[in-house]
Amino acid sequence: MGDLRKVSSSPHIRDKVTSANIMRDVVIALLPASLFGVYHFGMKALLLILITIATCVATEYIYEKLMHKPITVGDYSAVVTGLLLSLNLPVGATWWMAVLGGIFAILIVKQLFGGLGQNFMNPALGARCFLLISFAGRMTNFAYDTFTGATPLAVLREGGTVDTLQMVIGNTAGTIGETSVIAILIGAAYMLYRGVINIRIPGTYLVTFLVFILLFGGHGLDGSYLLAQLAGGGLMLGAWFMATDYVTSPITTTGQIVYGVVLGVLTGIFRCFGASAEGVSYAIIFSNLLVPLIEKYTVPMAFGLVKEKGDKK
Repeated sequence: MGDLRKVSSSPHIRDKVTSANIMRDVVIALLPASLFGVYHFGMKALLLILITIATCVATEYIYEKLMHKPITVGDYSAVVTGLLLSLNLPVGATWWMAVLGGIFAILIVKQLFGGLGQNFMNPALGARCFLLISFAGRMTNFAYDTFTGATPLAVLREGGTVDTLQMVIGNTAGTIGETSVIAILIGAAYMLYRGVINIRIPGTYLVTFLVFILLFGGHGLDGSYLLAQLAGGGLMLGAWFMATDYVTSPITTTGQIVYGVVLGVLTGIFRCFGASAEGVSYAIIFSNLLVPLIEKYTVPMAFGLVKEKGDKK
């Protein structure tokens, strides 16, 4: 009977999954997009990927060493940040931009706010937006070998036509990891299979964005245009790999749906009415900032409690 009376503090249900396990799965899921990026853009892409990852890992190690904090590079979160940041860079970016972006992502966005679990925005996207603001010309120049400097969405915005099949395959201009929808979806399927993410955030995000484009895109039910909007501009990479970041997305079920709706609306606003044809990075960052507010109003009520209709005197 003694064993039946043992008690312990919550949580009572534990899982052997660790941060390192999750981050390794994310790295594996990003491999198809990374490999396609190297195949598509050449060895310059591989060099940028390696430099960015090395910078993120080194920055995290050096900072924690100097601050006499536990070394956490073994949890692979810095590797994920570096890999995501590199996949959001154009292949024409310089090596020092990759280094500067990696330092900003880890030091400014992550470590100065307390490390893993404390950052208020996605570190990779925070660094990408920092680079976009600081070096707009280089970060928006996608000219490389046979590819022109205009992305498919920029061409659409100017009234041109694009080959949606090539966009889905990935034979277009863009950042290193955003061009191939097929490679991204392979990675997303792996994360869903492993239980790393669920469908709520990316599903709500993509459906909301699609509805917004139908209503305000100016092309109605043009299937080619809708597919191009879904396949272009880093939407798939952002929806599956960055909007689902555990730290910067809501933990409540209702909150995740609200978050996905906000993401879809903001991305639609930026694309349809903004100065840029893209908008995914800024949409995710702005939505990250709204997460505490979203969670405040979507926390489920504890069992046995009811809302009071008025103050009792």
